[in-house]
Amino acid sequence: MINDKLTWLRKNLFSTWYNSLLTVVCLVLLLWVARGILTWATTQAQWAVIQVNLRLFLVGRFPQTLYWRTWIVLAIASNLGAITGGVFFGRQELIKRGIALFVFIIGVLLIVLPVDFTYRLWLLLIAFLVFVGFWVGGNFTKVLTPWLSLLWLLSFPIILWLLGGGFGLQPVSTNLWNGLLLTLLMAAVSIVLSFPIGVLLALGRTSNLPVVRWFSILYIEIVRGLPLIGILFLAQVMLPLFLSADVRLDRVLRAIAGLVLFSAAYMAENVRGGLQSIPRGQIEAGKALGLNTPLVVILIVLPQALRSVIPAIVGQFIGLFKDTSLLSLVGLVELTGIARSILAQPQFLGRYAEVYLFIGFIYWVFCYSMSLASRRLERQLNQ
Repeated sequence: MINDKLTWLRKNLFSTWYNSLLTVVCLVLLLWVARGILTWATTQAQWAVIQVNLRLFLVGRFPQTLYWRTWIVLAIASNLGAITGGVFFGRQELIKRGIALFVFIIGVLLIVLPVDFTYRLWLLLIAFLVFVGFWVGGNFTKVLTPWLSLLWLLSFPIILWLLGGGFGLQPVSTNLWNGLLLTLLMAAVSIVLSFPIGVLLALGRTSNLPVVRWFSILYIEIVRGLPLIGILFLAQVMLPLFLSADVRLDRVLRAIAGLVLFSAAYMAENVRGGLQSIPRGQIEAGKALGLNTPLVVILIVLPQALRSVIPAIVGQFIGLFKDTSLLSLVGLVELTGIARSILAQPQFLGRYAEVYLFIGFIYWVFCYSMSLASRRLERQLNQ
């Protein structure tokens, strides 16, 4: 093993004198940069801005007396996510790597997070639910697979009810939905809504009906020619002008409408690329078997088309998740907006590096998780 590594190093990094010199120079530069970052992080950075404002980063101005509702929402989402991961990753994956990594993450959170005893108990409960969910998903894969989509769809109204209140719960205005809570909610709802609309637009652009085809083409090309920030401003300012005076759309709903309209156009082009990769012979074979056009599309064309463009679709989802940072420009206090509010606090003026590194790390964790899940899904579908 050691000889193989030495051979690889000699072949790829030290094959000639100039490759060896370039390797040494790059290593020196990397060590110099790493040393500077480590020195700054341990001696100069004031991480108190994160510790003091952690609740603002996570849930913003959500009433502290109602935090139990956000914990329940986190428990529902974590449990469903664990069940979904168990279905796709399988029981063996949990045995090999999952347990050690899971215990390490929970241990670090319990030690590092500046939360009181009650919140630590919530974390332990959620950790237990995640572990159980992964085990259930890995052991009952065949039973749960057909119901996963329905479970997620049913969870959305429950989550919105817990956050917004009503029907027996104290109402909470959407103006108090801030921070990471608002970012995740906006991204999840926009992804769920933009995907089917994008698929329909892609099918419409390849339709034989001229009206449907030209409407889809016009919509896609017009929206793709506009910047997202312009669409968000239109949704916030112009959309209410087209509604009657009695109808007052919430700012969050208007922002979701802007994100969905923008993302659906790009999603349609990604899906259209997959549709064009399907050989014409498969469509003709489906019709020869007696299937009508909708069944051919649903049973033959779409499954193969979507599987071939999973990287592009997930890339669009990742881009949409990061694009939620633009909502701070239209008055919504999501993760980036709450960071600007924290930086306005007198005791933390100028602490840009610490704050933006922290929110950048949060964005990276969620985006990288989506990327890992997409690669795993590709492998599962290709087997």
